[in-house]
Amino acid sequence: MTIRTMEDLLSAATGRESMPRVAVAASGQDVALMAALDAYQRGIAEPVLVGDLDKTRAIAERAGTDISKFESHHEPEKAQAVQHCLKLFHAGDVAMMMKGNVNTDVLLKGVLNKETGVPPTGILSHVAVFCLPGEQRLRLLTDAGVNISPNMQRKAEIVRNALGVAHSLGIAKPKIAMLAATEKVIYPAMPATLDAQMVARMSEQGEFGDAVVSGPMALDLAVSPAAVARKGFEDPVAGDADILVAPDIESGNILYKTLTSLLDLPLAGIVAGSRIPLIVPSRGDSDKSKLYALALAAYMTREERTG
Repeated sequence: MTIRTMEDLLSAATGRESMPRVAVAASGQDVALMAALDAYQRGIAEPVLVGDLDKTRAIAERAGTDISKFESHHEPEKAQAVQHCLKLFHAGDVAMMMKGNVNTDVLLKGVLNKETGVPPTGILSHVAVFCLPGEQRLRLLTDAGVNISPNMQRKAEIVRNALGVAHSLGIAKPKIAMLAATEKVIYPAMPATLDAQMVARMSEQGEFGDAVVSGPMALDLAVSPAAVARKGFEDPVAGDADILVAPDIESGNILYKTLTSLLDLPLAGIVAGSRIPLIVPSRGDSDKSKLYALALAAYMTREERTG
């Protein structure tokens, strides 16, 4: 099916003969636990609970939910809960992992452990999928949650991770905008503008396959055909970007929270670049955002198996 909206994503993640299993690391947290249980009720994913089971059961009881039918592992220490989830993945018992009551840095440290984790071939980066009001298309934003101040080489890896998600969603030839405050290279005052230009040149040389990367580019020119017309800006990505690449975590996080807070949009955010899809919700993410994130990860596990 063609995935054009967030509801399409939910539909695409359901209706499978068997649900993928998601390990909830440090499951004694209400928002993560309830999101995982909601995903189960919708036929998206089956939770495996790993953490302080006394706290986990107490949360479920307050919500009037019975969790006795789910596989559970008592690991009160948070870092050990992450390690146990990774053991389950290596054993083929779960297909993805979701952050519960554990800090993101602790979870990612466990994933990146060369001996017991799932080290990536490149880097890890945050990718968020969203749909703007009035549109019938998905767009992606990266990186709003992992890489703080990436250099040019790391930005190229961030683009590659986002392309993997875009291709899974059926975007055949993604258009990528390397965001900045201006369309001109202003160096050294704005080093991100030079990074953007260099990554765009990598695209011209075929580094990213069947994709088009342009930059530097201001946000309005990346997504608004009206702004493109007013400014007389000519570029194959302008006004039609599928992927927005922020220059650093601060601007990416501000844009992410502009979408969620000012526009009240749900976003499906995952950490890409690892063999194990990672759902790492922000504490401020809505229930819908957490559900969509689980749906995206579940959908991608299916695409990896059938692709």
